[in-house]
Amino acid sequence: MAASLNSTPENNMLKLDNQLCFPLYAVSRMLTKAYQPYLLALDLTYPQYLVFLLLWEQESLTVKQIGEKLLLDSGTLTPLLKRMEQKQWVSRQRDPHDERSVVIGLLPAGRALQAQACQIPEQILTKLHMSPTEFTALRTQLNQLLSQLT
Repeated sequence: MAASLNSTPENNMLKLDNQLCFPLYAVSRMLTKAYQPYLLALDLTYPQYLVFLLLWEQESLTVKQIGEKLLLDSGTLTPLLKRMEQKQWVSRQRDPHDERSVVIGLLPAGRALQAQACQIPEQILTKLHMSPTEFTALRTQLNQLLSQLT
């Protein structure tokens, strides 16, 4: 009786190999792990690296803007940003125009990390054995999926 239950179309959809969520979850974990040696050399965590990617583009952003871009809440971001401030990579200041808002600014030590991090994307691309075209196509597809889910 158990064998017949396992072969129904409904149960086939519940097989791990038939899921989209698991390979995405596993790839996310493994890709984050692939970044670790490069980030460790800079004394960065992966979430700190993501914050820096935004700040290297914008120079300063509010906690809310960072959270919206990275899909993280302020409860997650605040301790992370405090540690970055302690390392003198960023400054945290109340927005003079809105006291409820905290502006995160890039300090010279944080800016200096950018030059050291420049090679990380290329190192990851090499590790993935992907051409720039394949990488761009995959990133586009993932961004489309992300936009459908948010």
